[in-house]
Amino acid sequence: MAKRSKSIQKGPDVVLIGAGIMSATLGVLLKELQPDITIDIYERLDSAAAESSDAWNNAGTGHSAFCELNYTPEQEDGTIDPSKAIKIAESFELSKQFWAFLIQRGFLNDAPNFIRSIPHMSFVWGKDNVSYLRKRYDALQQNYLFHGMRYSEDPAQLAEWMPLVMQDRDPSQPVAATRMDIGTDVNFGALTRAMFRRLYDMPGVHIHFAHDVRDLWRSKSLGGWKIRVENVTTNHVRDVQTQFIFIGAGGGSLRLLEKSDIPESRGFGGFPVSGQWLKCVNPEVIEQHQAKVYGKASVGAPPMSVPHLDTRMIDGKRELLFGPYAGFSTKFLKSGSYLDLPKSIQLSNMAPMLMAGLHNVSLTKYLIQQVMQSPEDRLNALREYYPDAKMEDWELEIAGQRVQVIKKDDEEGGVLEFGTEVVSAADGSIAALLGASPGASTAVSIMLDLLKRCFPDQLATDAWQQKLKEMIPSYGQVLANNPALGQELRKQTSEVLGLGVYEYTTSDK
Repeated sequence: MAKRSKSIQKGPDVVLIGAGIMSATLGVLLKELQPDITIDIYERLDSAAAESSDAWNNAGTGHSAFCELNYTPEQEDGTIDPSKAIKIAESFELSKQFWAFLIQRGFLNDAPNFIRSIPHMSFVWGKDNVSYLRKRYDALQQNYLFHGMRYSEDPAQLAEWMPLVMQDRDPSQPVAATRMDIGTDVNFGALTRAMFRRLYDMPGVHIHFAHDVRDLWRSKSLGGWKIRVENVTTNHVRDVQTQFIFIGAGGGSLRLLEKSDIPESRGFGGFPVSGQWLKCVNPEVIEQHQAKVYGKASVGAPPMSVPHLDTRMIDGKRELLFGPYAGFSTKFLKSGSYLDLPKSIQLSNMAPMLMAGLHNVSLTKYLIQQVMQSPEDRLNALREYYPDAKMEDWELEIAGQRVQVIKKDDEEGGVLEFGTEVVSAADGSIAALLGASPGASTAVSIMLDLLKRCFPDQLATDAWQQKLKEMIPSYGQVLANNPALGQELRKQTSEVLGLGVYEYTTSDK
């Protein structure tokens, strides 16, 4: 082993920790807004998008709330709350605008077909679930972002939409589905790697793979922050000075945020959830399914475990996955350490984590059941969506690791949050992204929120405002409340992204 050495190096304006879709998005936004800004990116693995952003590790690709039932909860009075679905659908439209801008700039020439059209469907069975889906459909139709969605309880119609799902299904079973033809499949691994390849060639940007950020602290003498980073190949350690840090390290973000010791970080904890897929290996079966079909999650299941029979394009090859099946590991990253969870426990978050555990006994029970599943159990779960599934047509694939956010709560003591959260210092000099779903699909919206928190003075300038509106034409407007603009932008982005011709439905006009 090489002898460990250490040096001190004056660093860039910005340090991005983690080479996933979040850091890629923020890096490109900052370079477009301020071309002379200098950025260093540190990734502990030897390539970009190797953890949460990778296609095989990502539970949802193209979250737009068209089919994900956990974004439209049923209230105690039986009504459906569509607010989260509307917010996510709008956020995904912002992402498409930004990607379209990058394509027009020639920025994504080496990421062909990272986004493709594919129908998004919700499928349920049983009287109560059919009633829920009908109410969900009616609630979503109040907003134009969901116009064009179709609803059916007709088994013959559903057999046309999703033949594998309906084949040999009990004809007496009440069933229902919705279909949204403008759904998409996004390979965030391919997109992320393409963005980093272009960033690599830009002046003032340096990307360091196989470099692990071990520590960070405020620099009292020079202001800003210092990070301690180790080259895991040579064991060389250096300290780097910077004025701003973004921690976009997936499950690894919590531990680094804790090291910052900013007051805003106190009370946050993490609950890791691992995942697995069943991957179809029979080309004849794969060819019979062309959709993302989402169902209802089991009681106590985390959102990343919403079951779906999912067509994807990965490395130019059509794939069919089912799952994910949840599990438990104390690792915070797929390539992490089993000590990640115990090392994250501190005095400031111990009580919230204990209280969140007490309030989520059903989740603990669900994860234990998932861990104990046999291959036959997994096949039986698949057969609820594909009745004719055969064991020999499927193999187990290990998915990614997610860390759900635990935070202090005045009433409950601690709550488990199923979403993403940006935690930033009061002075805006450091920010971290915690959580998982919907994550990658809403990266642009999340990073715009980060700019507002951490770069308020620059954001207020005419130059930044004009550039943001060039990159994201609906910037500064509530797109969900502006049908004319939203429909026009959907048409434009569909053309640029190669998603076909977007046509307004009757209800759109």
